[in-house]
Amino acid sequence: MYFPYQYYNPRTNYDWRQQPIRGQASWTTGGSVTQCNIPWSDNEFLTVAVSPNSLYTCGQTLKVDYPQTGREVLVEVVDTVPGYPPNKINLHQKAFEALGANPDMGIINVMITPSPELEQEQFGRYLVEVAQVAYPMYRVVDYQFLGREEVASNRVKESYEFTLASPQERIKVRGNVIYNPQTNRVISFDLNEVES
Repeated sequence: MYFPYQYYNPRTNYDWRQQPIRGQASWTTGGSVTQCNIPWSDNEFLTVAVSPNSLYTCGQTLKVDYPQTGREVLVEVVDTVPGYPPNKINLHQKAFEALGANPDMGIINVMITPSPELEQEQFGRYLVEVAQVAYPMYRVVDYQFLGREEVASNRVKESYEFTLASPQERIKVRGNVIYNPQTNRVISFDLNEVES
């Protein structure tokens, strides 16, 4: 697939990294208003609310692992839950179920990893969103930044590899974006399935 696209990226870089922490996840069906002004339906409902006392920020991506099933999911912070401890999160029901958890369980033990690497890489977040649209029956469960290369004085190429999962299989997709570093505008990007 080939997607010509123009975009100005105003996101700031995160200059901190944090190790995975043990925590707990509950679930919600969300609401119409959030503290972040980001709807629960964003990111294909793979969204989460966090404690106001946590280090997580609105719009940040978290990777949540559920050791019981071995499944993981990337979720976007869209809201806060007053009174929650920093290591407890409230997933949208679709994200909770994507981990293979039954909502009847109420609360599950998880590993929470902030994903500043994806936020820090200039266009990684946008390629995740494109991948989720391009593969509607799959969800992005992991990613890897492969590198950055200057292909010309006005062209930089960034490459990423995403793991997408459906109930039947997992596939790997490689994404490349070429942009002008002076204007921060995308010249082109593409997604290709690769051998697992």
